[in-house]
Order: sequence, then structure tokens, then C-alpha cells
Amino acid sequence: MEELIEDVVALMIPIGICVVVPIAIIWIIYRASMNSENKRAEVLMEAIRSNNAIDADRLAKAMTRKPKTPRELLNLRLLRGCIFSLIGAALLIISIVISFACSAESEEIFSSATLGAISLAIGASYLIVYFVSKKQPEERQVEE
Repeated sequence: MEELIEDVVALMIPIGICVVVPIAIIWIIYRASMNSENKRAEVLMEAIRSNNAIDADRLAKAMTRKPKTPRELLNLRLLRGCIFSLIGAALLIISIVISFACSAESEEIFSSATLGAISLAIGASYLIVYFVSKKQPEERQVEE
């Protein structure tokens, strides 16, 4: 009976991590965005009701989110590139140290090295996009 309970718990943990957590994150993000939109609409409706001389188009434009500037996008790409690259490098170093220092199972080393390589590749791609697109806004300003 105890083995059955241990097996069920061992199955529930990956299911919870791989299924329940992503669904919960998506649901929270969706609810937050819907709440934000509802609050904006509510404020706009109250402003229209309270004063007829108000310019509704201008108020709606002021309440919308401003798009990110090219500089903010570049900084975000650099940040993500550094984070993913450092995580990937750390995981690769950890897997190398574990493989030489301990007699760990090859599955543990392989999974750590795989996650590290994937993370390092994502970080490198963000950094490449950062450095390539860094020159583009300067070129556009010269042309204009």
C-alpha cells in the first residue's frame, strides 16, 4: 500500500509542475489583463458620465499603454540574453563538475547539460539579436 502511495505522489509531482503550474500562470496573467482593461473602461465611462465637455478620444488615448521604445526593446533583449546565457553556463559548469567529482547517474548529468545548452543557445540568440538590431536605429536616424 505504501508503494502505491509513493508511486501516486511520484506521478502527481511532475503532472503538477508540467500541467497545473503553467495553466495557473496563464490564468493569472489573463485575469490581470482583463481586470486592467475593465478598470480602464470603467474610468472612461465615469469620465464621460460626469462631464460632457471631456474629449473621450483624448482620454482613451492617454489611458492606453504606451508601446516600448526601441531603446527599451534593446535593453530587454540584452537583459534576457545575459540571464539565459549565465543560467546556461552555470548549468553546463555544474554538470561538468558533477560528472568529474561525483559518480552521478548519466541521466542527471545529461539532463543538466541539455538544459544548460538550451538556455545558453537562447541567451546567445538574444545577444545576437541585440547586437544586430543595436545598429539599425542609428542607421534609420541617419537616413531620416
